[in-house]
Amino acid sequence: MNDQRPVKRPPSLLERAADMFGLDPAANAPTIDVSKLPPEPEKKKAKARPAPAAETPQAEALPPEAVVEAAPAIDPAPAKPSPRKEVAKAAPAVVPTRQGTIDRERLAARGMIVPGAPVTGIAEEYRIVKRELIRNFAGTANRPVVPRGHRVLIASANPGEGKTFSAVNLALSLAVEADHDVLLVDADIAKPSVLETLGLEDGPGLMDALADPHLTLGDCLIQTDIPGLKVMPAGTQHTHDTELLASARTEALIAQLEAGAPGRIIIFDSPPVLAASPAAVLAGHVGQLIMVVRADETLESALRDAIGLMGACPHVQLLLNGVKYSPGGRRFGTYYGQGGAS
Repeated sequence: MNDQRPVKRPPSLLERAADMFGLDPAANAPTIDVSKLPPEPEKKKAKARPAPAAETPQAEALPPEAVVEAAPAIDPAPAKPSPRKEVAKAAPAVVPTRQGTIDRERLAARGMIVPGAPVTGIAEEYRIVKRELIRNFAGTANRPVVPRGHRVLIASANPGEGKTFSAVNLALSLAVEADHDVLLVDADIAKPSVLETLGLEDGPGLMDALADPHLTLGDCLIQTDIPGLKVMPAGTQHTHDTELLASARTEALIAQLEAGAPGRIIIFDSPPVLAASPAAVLAGHVGQLIMVVRADETLESALRDAIGLMGACPHVQLLLNGVKYSPGGRRFGTYYGQGGAS
C-alpha cells in the first residue's frame, strides 16, 4: 500500500503570524507548533561574495522573506545596454574641423524650411514625417523598434522627384529636436546637391573617407551654424563608388560617425534608384527607407521596380511630394500666422 501520511511543509506567513499573536484564522483551531517543524534550509552563498565574519543578532531574527530580499544569493544580471550606447562608449565623438553657415535666403527662395523663421506649412508637414521616423526607432507601446532605424535613406525612382528637397527639409526639421542631433550625408556621388542647396562650401567627404582610411574623419564633416546639424559632403567622385559603399569599410565608417553620439540620426541623400547602382547598396546600411514619389509624375511601374531593388532595407515608406490639392482642404502652418485669441 502507498504511504498516505501527509507530507510536512514549512509554515506559511499567515500561520507564523497566527502563532506569534496567539490567533488562528481557521475557526479557533489550535495554532501550529513551529518548534516541531524541520528547520528551513540555509541559503547558499554566492562564491564571488565572501561570507561575513559574524552575523548580527538582528540579521538572525529576520524572517526568511526579508533575508531573500535583502541578500540575494547571486548578483542580478545588469540591464543590457543598447548597442548604440555601447558604440558611444567605444570612442569619442568625431568633431568636425570645418564650419559653415546655411544660406537661409536660398532656402526661402526654394520654398524650403528656413531655420529660425516662423512656422510654415512645409515645416508642419515635415514635423509629421519626422515624428513617424522617431517613433520607428524609439519604440512605442504598440509599435516594435525598427533595427538601425536611426539611419534613414531618402531615395526616389528617378531624378527630379524631390529626394534632396525632402532629405534637406527632414534634416532641418530633426535638427531642432532636444534629444537628437542630425548628420546629413550626401550619398549621391555622381550628382551631389546637398551643399548647393544649403549654400555650403565643397570639400572632402564620404568618398574621400572611404578611399583613404588614414584621412581624418573630422575633415570630412561640416558643422553648420545650427548646433544640431552636421553635413558630410559626397566628396571626390570615384570610379568604384558602388564597390566602396558595399565594402565593410562603409559600415565601420558609419559606426565611427555614431560613436560618442547615441542620439544621432543619420540621413542619407541617395542617388536615384533606377539611375545609379549605389542606391541599392546603401539600402543595406540603413533601417528606414523613404521613397519620394512625385505626384502626377512618378509612374507606378517605376516605383515598383525601385522598391524591388531596395529589398536590403526591410522598412520602406512612401512620401508623396509635389501635391497641389488636398481633398480635406488641410493647410498646415496657417494657424501660426493668425492673430487674436485661439
